Amino acid sequence: MLDNIILENLLVFDIETVPQYGNFNDLPEPLKELWMLKGRRIAKEGETIPDDFFYDRAGIYAEFGKVICISAGYFKKSDISGQLGFRVKTFASENEREVLLPFKGVLDKHYSTPEKGLCGHNSKEFDIPYLCRRMLINGIQLPAILDLFGKKPWEVQHIDTMQLWKFGDVKSYTSLRLLATIFNIPTPKDDIDGNDVGRVFWVEKNLPRIVRYCQKDVVTVAQLLLRFKGLPLMNEQDIVVANGEPVS
Repeated sequence: MLDNIILENLLVFDIETVPQYGNFNDLPEPLKELWMLKGRRIAKEGETIPDDFFYDRAGIYAEFGKVICISAGYFKKSDISGQLGFRVKTFASENEREVLLPFKGVLDKHYSTPEKGLCGHNSKEFDIPYLCRRMLINGIQLPAILDLFGKKPWEVQHIDTMQLWKFGDVKSYTSLRLLATIFNIPTPKDDIDGNDVGRVFWVEKNLPRIVRYCQKDVVTVAQLLLRFKGLPLMNEQDIVVANGEPVS
């Protein structure tokens, strides 16, 4: 499987998002009204809920959330041993532009040619659209690899491990955690999951904890990609984290 995919041409990435404001009452009035409309659509038919009931979900909507962490990794063979390794770098900050701009710089510099691509889990449905929307909202020009308008499907080299696992099945969502388990991919003991990120950011104010979680997911996606290609998993010593601290 994926015999035509050159791993060194891929950037494996994951993003973490949170609501733009720490709680519903801090929303500006126009956004507060628009969120109430959104909340009513989220609610089940006939369900009566407080206006702020679903606000913890605001981070998954680009109109009401923001990106606070992007981890990205690339495959590289050792010049000496020929062993495949993986290097991870993270951009993280409370200031969204300090996350988006350096990531855009990496994409512009190293991933602007047609053979380059992105890889993530559920990235085509979530991460890529979210990044594009937040870049536009922040007045940031889209890098070529994210500017998909007018491109033919075969001109876009993006890989989504969840889409790969579907094999055309449109009925189900399969979590990265489940795939890692069934493919015997070792992962660190879970500290938090996606539902905890908003609380850890706004209540605990612990961005480094979110960084570690995001980096773990990127490494897991990279290992899953190796499994899909029928290649052996990387050992811990083959994985290098360039920086594990958030941008100050």
